[in-house]
Amino acid sequence: MPYPEMLVAPMRAELTNVGFTELKTPEEVEKAMNEKDGTALVVFNSVCGCAAGSARPGVIKSVTGSKKPAKLFTVFAGQDLAAVSKAREFTAPFPPSSPSVALFKNGELVHFIERHQIEGRPAEMIAANLQDAYEEFC
Repeated sequence: MPYPEMLVAPMRAELTNVGFTELKTPEEVEKAMNEKDGTALVVFNSVCGCAAGSARPGVIKSVTGSKKPAKLFTVFAGQDLAAVSKAREFTAPFPPSSPSVALFKNGELVHFIERHQIEGRPAEMIAANLQDAYEEFC
């Protein structure tokens, strides 16, 4: 059973307010992921505390610099179930993990941060991890 939209709307807005595009259906995920040119960041958003305290703030900080992915996408675990399931097909062989963050270059997964790499870490560490990946791949 998905979380109530009223509960997740503010959590969605944290990312969409800084330029992320929500992918709410499998078709939207498929279309976005089949655009193979350039770089794309996909955030698997979540209602958990580590998403609120580390993942979202870290991701937001990471995209404020001059070097960042060309496309910014997000799916919401526990809400847009079919879209999340489709997006996870593109992050294999990593197991399902929310929150998590995937960086793609020309359609290839080049960097992935799993939940266990987010839990207990400050947002600044998540941002630095992503910014290092942007330096290498963007």
